Amino acid sequence: MNISRCLRRFLGATAVLFLVPLTLSAAPMAQTLATPDGQAVSRGDFIRSAVAAVGIPVQATGKVLPYRRPVPASLQPAIRAAWMDGALAIFGNDLLLSRSITRGEALFVLMKLQGLKARGGVTVHFQDVPPGSDLEAAVQVATEKGWMEPLSTTLFGAARVLTGREARMLLGTSGGTGTITDTIDGDRKVPGIVVRLRTRQPMTLPNEELLRGLWQILREQFLYKDKLTDDEAAYKAAEALVQAAGDPYTMFMRPVSAKQFQDRLQGEVTGIGAQVEFKDNILTVVAPIPGSPAEKAGLTGGDQIIAVDGVKLLGLDFAEAVNKVRGPKGSVAGLTIRRDGTEMNIQVVRDLVKVPEVTITFQGDIAVVKLVQFGERTRGELRTLLTDVQARHPKGIILDLRNNPGGLLDAADIVVSNFVPAGSPVASINYRERSYIETTADPPTIDAGVPMVVLINKGSASASEIVAGVLQERKRATVIGEQSFGKGTVQEVIEFKNGASLKLTIAEWKTPAGHAINGVGVTPDILITTTGERDDQLLKAIDLLR
Repeated sequence: MNISRCLRRFLGATAVLFLVPLTLSAAPMAQTLATPDGQAVSRGDFIRSAVAAVGIPVQATGKVLPYRRPVPASLQPAIRAAWMDGALAIFGNDLLLSRSITRGEALFVLMKLQGLKARGGVTVHFQDVPPGSDLEAAVQVATEKGWMEPLSTTLFGAARVLTGREARMLLGTSGGTGTITDTIDGDRKVPGIVVRLRTRQPMTLPNEELLRGLWQILREQFLYKDKLTDDEAAYKAAEALVQAAGDPYTMFMRPVSAKQFQDRLQGEVTGIGAQVEFKDNILTVVAPIPGSPAEKAGLTGGDQIIAVDGVKLLGLDFAEAVNKVRGPKGSVAGLTIRRDGTEMNIQVVRDLVKVPEVTITFQGDIAVVKLVQFGERTRGELRTLLTDVQARHPKGIILDLRNNPGGLLDAADIVVSNFVPAGSPVASINYRERSYIETTADPPTIDAGVPMVVLINKGSASASEIVAGVLQERKRATVIGEQSFGKGTVQEVIEFKNGASLKLTIAEWKTPAGHAINGVGVTPDILITTTGERDDQLLKAIDLLR
């Protein structure tokens, strides 16, 4: 199966997602490890070779790696793949990729890349392996699998450097299995490597025999055979398989829907211009895009779209429901909306909607920074724009995140970086088998003495909640408005060769202080609900800063 993986994690709560595809590749190991037989192998060369040998796809670019020293461009794809598997934890926060790798470190990398654990805990102990350590677990796995023989009954030799010959045998590139010995310290023979490396095998489908049998019967006996197409059957099966996850943010997208995602990355979309989400299996408006047909027609966050042009959406999956709302420019969408338990009909003329990201205005000497989404422009331009704001010596900053549904995680990092010291924690990101702290990488553009207010409402989600939460916890800003949306998960998109995509929940996040956001949201310091034409939230922020 040909797959490419998105290079950015995102935290969008809605159907407006911001993703860039990245082709995965795995070069043959024989092309990556050129260390002579008797020479020590560097950490960088071994990691790259191990990733290829085990068959793990690599990422050519993406999130900045969380290490003290920069990783050479030639090693970044493999290092990123190994980091995602937790295979680099033994090296701490400084990989020192040119340093020789030890046999113990090599075993740990292989153990993690293959997702292995010691059976029944650690049962073998050696004097040169710290008890209870990650290294001890790796040695246990290596012993169970027969990867490497110890030097003696009391010493394993974990701290010895790995040679080129040993590495090639360990990774299986010389073919076959067997034991080798190297002459070390004069005439003393030291046992070497036994090659029994298990590479990852393709996973079978659940009840694959049943699925194959059903498809065969349909193809051979179904009366209306013209209604059966391979593509439609495959897409329906894929949609059902992904729906079994029971996660509203994990979904399969057919090629047309996947292309629409990519189009929205460029900041343009044809439709009604509303960010929507599936809540309780109902298509729900998170926020209308400013200036969009949806906003002009009066749609607001929390509106439930029950039907389009008389066709009920109940029972449709998310992608099907969204496609019913979309349509060509100039066409009219007759929406049946449920708002606060009352149903109403709203006519919306579809149009080409340009999604703005950043607008900056001044209320006297107070800067109002409005972010509509956390996308490409936020990543690339916000720091420069805020440097210009600081040059005007503002009396205060209002960061308006109302109706901002989120976007790229690294864009959230960049937003926060403008207001806090470099290296400040932004969020705790928790994957299935590892966790790490997302931190800012750049110094602030706004002086620490400039007071701040952050505006949020029920349409503020994900990346917006990260920014509001961290600035609130650090007491860098006062948060004003309504309880936010409450989305605390991270997704990425995996794109298949035929253009279809899988949007997949891969992690949960919490604020630096450990507060969960998913299903809860951020509670403002000052609760104000805006009704009518008067913007009480903004007025309160201006009054507070003056």
